[in-house]
Amino acid sequence: MNILILGYGLEGKSVENFFKHDSMLYEHTKIDILKSFEKEELLFKDFSNYDLIFRTPSVPPKFIPAPKEKITSVTKYFFQNCPAPIIGITGTKGKGTTCTFIQKLVSSLAPLTSHVHLVGNIGTPALDILPEIQKNDIVVYELSSFQLWDLEKSPQISVILRIEPDHLDVHENFEEYLSAKSNIVTHQTNQDYCIYFKNNKNTKKLVDKSKSIKLSYPLKNEINSPEFQQIISALKIPGPHNVENLEAALLATYAYCKKFQNLKESFIDFLKEYKETIIHVVQTLEPLPHHLEFVRTLNGVAYYDDSFSTVSPSLEAALNSFGSLPLVLIVGGKDKGFDLTPAKRLIFSNPYLIKAVLIGETAQKLAENEDPEKYVDCGTDFELAIKTAQKLAEEKLNEEEMNSDTCLVDAKPDVKTPIVLLSPCASSFDMFESYKARGDIFKQIVNSLK
Repeated sequence: MNILILGYGLEGKSVENFFKHDSMLYEHTKIDILKSFEKEELLFKDFSNYDLIFRTPSVPPKFIPAPKEKITSVTKYFFQNCPAPIIGITGTKGKGTTCTFIQKLVSSLAPLTSHVHLVGNIGTPALDILPEIQKNDIVVYELSSFQLWDLEKSPQISVILRIEPDHLDVHENFEEYLSAKSNIVTHQTNQDYCIYFKNNKNTKKLVDKSKSIKLSYPLKNEINSPEFQQIISALKIPGPHNVENLEAALLATYAYCKKFQNLKESFIDFLKEYKETIIHVVQTLEPLPHHLEFVRTLNGVAYYDDSFSTVSPSLEAALNSFGSLPLVLIVGGKDKGFDLTPAKRLIFSNPYLIKAVLIGETAQKLAENEDPEKYVDCGTDFELAIKTAQKLAEEKLNEEEMNSDTCLVDAKPDVKTPIVLLSPCASSFDMFESYKARGDIFKQIVNSLK
């Protein structure tokens, strides 16, 4: 068998290792790797000598002039060969957090003979663990639009979070992005489950394509069960969006128990029966790195790393997480051609904003037609941006203290802790190699402040 791997990032290397470590497969397999290329070059390449062509996530299937049955990916191959049921999660933001919640909740309720595998962008590359997966295991798979692009088999339990425009530098348009996402439900049966966020029109468009049993959230304002309220109250991670992520995870766990453990109870009865176990799990949940991650408090100012924020819904969720606390926002990054109007509205209409510290390629667009008193443009000087944010936040705190009747901050209920928040609402590639690098450097600089 002749195999071609298009791209040699994490997934490309995973494909190579998968076939190399299976001696029976590798003995009869020849692997070629195309490490670097322009996507347009593929349109003129001869693929006729290959039996399987593994595209890596950012390579659109339409750029590969080969028969459809020859084109595959890590995700597509995994779905075709995985012996265990799959819980798949997609959305524009919140996938990683929701996957983690589901993995921990399902693990707590699954049979002792089962192992719950977390794969995809949030976990191990799927092919790395395919050989060890058993029939009675469970797979929790984080699925991006790139991974779903040409999927021909949907997960037995799908979770669709909020969907907003993203990755339009790779997808031709938003409709293509939605079309790719839709494969998470397109091939479901009426015995499968779909959990979805009902307050998002784009999410609902996808759900309409599913034959599955549908369960929707948010639930917080609809369920008065004391068990449900106790479970939600046990969540210590800030932000209403994380309550929504937990609700999606609870419904997915309930669907798992219904489909694979023959649970007969209603959702409320399920929460009652397993309340103590669920609360114990929820109390242990922590934010993922760079997802509204608390860094430190210095001189009365709290610092948070939300470097994973690359689109306006993520920024909105971050801003909503701090209530009426005064805020210095570090925002900006790679210009991917998005309409920044929603982001500008979120930033400059926020009544608790002390000032926005703008960085990166999008800084000038964010500042356009805005009051200069509301922002500082620090360009590509990230350290200057952080130190500027520190100065602004500490000045605000000093001002609040001077207006208070007492001298001790801890005794001043009217003195609110200022927040310095890195929530870029943009990708990192103009200044950093990844959002992780951006967040790590932010934490490093913040921890060096005096």
